[in-house]
Amino acid sequence: MTTKNWKIKLRWVKAHAGVRGNELADKLAKEAVANKNTKESYKIIPKRVIIKELGDDSVKKWQTHRTNSTKGIITKDFFPDVKERLNMNMNINLTQNFTAMVTGHGKTNSKLHRFKIIKTPICPCGNIDQNIDHLTFECKFLNKERNALKQSILKTNEWSTSKRDLIKKHIKEFMKFTNAIPLDQRNAEQNNCKAKC
Repeated sequence: MTTKNWKIKLRWVKAHAGVRGNELADKLAKEAVANKNTKESYKIIPKRVIIKELGDDSVKKWQTHRTNSTKGIITKDFFPDVKERLNMNMNINLTQNFTAMVTGHGKTNSKLHRFKIIKTPICPCGNIDQNIDHLTFECKFLNKERNALKQSILKTNEWSTSKRDLIKKHIKEFMKFTNAIPLDQRNAEQNNCKAKC
């Protein structure tokens, strides 16, 4: 048999649509899988390649599940990309405050009010809910800590209001900020009183 005058074209064919060649390929593949005497061809693929492909596939599935989930919204703001997070070199000691800030599971008035532990979600600083965004970017009681964060970031970069950038580009500075702020509402009020009294 000669291949001299062959013209080969590749094109997509809808599966299980009665295309003779496609149906035959599908039938032969199923027979090969069912045949106990069929030699395994994956042995010629290096193990590390298979492990990498399985890992990549798992991360893609994880990302899809995470993107479609309504849970962990605050954490997704800080860590929107699973692969990026897994590749981050985060040699840091996690603290209660840092974990509370990036998960939203701290003693903020918004959270405590949601669970009916306190009567109002309003921050002691004024007329707005005390949540993670408010504490990070707005609360006037945390101006000193926020200014230290800003000054540290401004040495090498411009100030960013992106939670992702705070983690990706300024993790050490953000850790200092989170560890310097009182996440307990009563502590925040006491600190404010001490500053004014």
